[in-house]
Amino acid sequence: MFDDKQLKQAVLDELAWEPSVNAAHIGVTAKNGVVTLMGHVEIYAQKSAAERATRRVKGVKAVAEELEVQLPFSFKRSDEEIAAAAIARLAWDAAVPMDSVKVKVEKGWVTLTGEVDWHYQQQSASDDIRGLSGVIGVSNDIKIKPRVNAENIREDIMVALHRSWFEPNRINVSSQGGKVQLTGSVHYWSEREEAGSTAWAAPGVISVENDIRVD
Repeated sequence: MFDDKQLKQAVLDELAWEPSVNAAHIGVTAKNGVVTLMGHVEIYAQKSAAERATRRVKGVKAVAEELEVQLPFSFKRSDEEIAAAAIARLAWDAAVPMDSVKVKVEKGWVTLTGEVDWHYQQQSASDDIRGLSGVIGVSNDIKIKPRVNAENIREDIMVALHRSWFEPNRINVSSQGGKVQLTGSVHYWSEREEAGSTAWAAPGVISVENDIRVD
């Protein structure tokens, strides 16, 4: 297991290794497995990429992402240009139902609203916007439509988790009205994310609170 100094260096090495991240202006601190990313990046997509790279490092239990986006002049766009690009990108994404998402742009910050049937559609819409020039932030306020029949969600998720490589009894699932909470512990951050994705895939789920610990 890494100590704080070793974990910090491992994260810095992983950020330098990740080709989609310019880590020149990213600072890192580590304490008891909690890693904080500070500084700035040139485009919004690098914020997400830096966080994903950090979570890949063994020993990382949580990530506090405090990066700012400082756009170079060549990447700056007007709100009207960003809105037009966002609408066009969403229209070309087959995963996002046509006319289901509304776009608002204010000073480079994009807010998405509307309703979709599944979490992957909600997430795909957000992913579409992250890579657009001029975007400095994204708020995904898209709602997932509740289903009339949301029974047996807990049992369905438990079966799906145990069908994969999760150890029985390490993850607990509770649900109420389509809202799911995950608790327990796993060995790696990737396992935590996989458990969350598994829960989101269950029909009738409208929210997932992932409180699984990484030991």
